[in-house]
Amino acid sequence: MHRRRVEPSSAPRSAVPERVRYLHAVAAARVSAAKPSSEQQIADIVRVTVDDEVDTRTFEAIVTDVSGDHLR
Repeated sequence: MHRRRVEPSSAPRSAVPERVRYLHAVAAARVSAAKPSSEQQIADIVRVTVDDEVDTRTFEAIVTDVSGDHLR
């Protein structure tokens, strides 16, 4: 029987902190440019930006952080 090899590249992309920081920065820039008026609009922008690359908790953290900066 062959042993199954796990490649390091098979780790979830959200496990890579540099990628999460990059996606956060891109989402913040897009939100800043779009000037949304609600948290739902921000969530939509972030959702399109991260495109299933992060887990739900990371997604929510990015939305919360970006919302706090742009909905004051």
